[in-house]
Amino acid sequence: MTEQRLKEFPVGAKAMLVAIGLAMLAGCATRPSPDVLNPVHLPAHLNASLHSDEAASNRVNVLAATNRNPDTVRGGFGSAWADNLTYEQYAFSVPPNRKDTAITYPTARPDPERQFAVIGRKQLPRDAFVEEALRSTQSDGTVGIFVHGYNYSYQEALFRTAQIAADANIPGSPILFSWPSTAAVAGYVADRDAALSSRSDLDSLVTSLSASGKVKRIILFGHSMGGFLVMETVRQLKLQHRDDVIGKLAVILAAPDIDVDVFRSQLKDIGRMPVPISLLVSKDDRALVASSFIAGERARVGRLDIDDPVIREAALKERLRVIDITSIQASDGLGHDRYASLAKFGAQLASFESGRRSSAGDVGAYVFDAAGAAVASPFRLAGRVVGSQ
Repeated sequence: MTEQRLKEFPVGAKAMLVAIGLAMLAGCATRPSPDVLNPVHLPAHLNASLHSDEAASNRVNVLAATNRNPDTVRGGFGSAWADNLTYEQYAFSVPPNRKDTAITYPTARPDPERQFAVIGRKQLPRDAFVEEALRSTQSDGTVGIFVHGYNYSYQEALFRTAQIAADANIPGSPILFSWPSTAAVAGYVADRDAALSSRSDLDSLVTSLSASGKVKRIILFGHSMGGFLVMETVRQLKLQHRDDVIGKLAVILAAPDIDVDVFRSQLKDIGRMPVPISLLVSKDDRALVASSFIAGERARVGRLDIDDPVIREAALKERLRVIDITSIQASDGLGHDRYASLAKFGAQLASFESGRRSSAGDVGAYVFDAAGAAVASPFRLAGRVVGSQ
């Protein structure tokens, strides 16, 4: 793909933009501590209602695999790299009538009407984790893995996965793969190294799930720097000649923080995938403006402009779905977390995949119409593509 040059800013303005942008990526001034991972005890009548059929939408289950080091003091996970993966299973109470993607974390006195809360947690051996994942496989044989981006703690990524699962009304348990991000604004370079170091662990997770004949499709969904990790993992699988695994993958990259030329090189190594890679992009993503500046003003894939005929031509040539999601409202003030809002459209729309392999006609550049027609939710490709260029 051709690199899209950033607009010229005065040096001082660009420095300020980076500072403001990265600070905003940190989210609220108060970030959740590992304490939010401790299961809470809800009042008996509320706990009973969460297990009733009528209130099934107020409870979600999430599986998590991480190569972060365990924090034995606080009960969570840190930012150092562990030698082995740790596997966990969580049950969440989800607040009803939530109107956006904002996550309110539990306090000392949890309020299930307003707050997300962990109500069950247990560590699993690897084999038990895989078995649990297989039991959670959707009826069409699909399982979803979410890979978070830069500046995420384990608990932030876990609660985000629960929010997406709840809004998309996904059957079964989506899987979070959490790599050792420093969860710090100044940790961009360290996070990139941590993402690269996590390729083999994500490879191991994907391969273990793919080994089952029950799994027909693995949706590998990467956000921001997590998209870079996803692409590097798929590239590694290709170099290992694991076409049996790649054949089951449906790769979706939301706001991918990947250098355009690096992405082109990754595509060259990976080659044609049975299911075209989907890119969820927005040319007004200000967080990616900041990361581009850090990288020496190198253009990022997540800011591709589908109005550019060169981009449209490249999408067809490389067999990509480049989907502009600018019409989706972001909650972070930067336009970088729009992906989290896509989930709410999933239950209203027919499947884009329709349980089949994608045809050549499914590739190209598209527009997401937030007024009624959607393209995809992170774990269930849903909706229809509109505004084909």
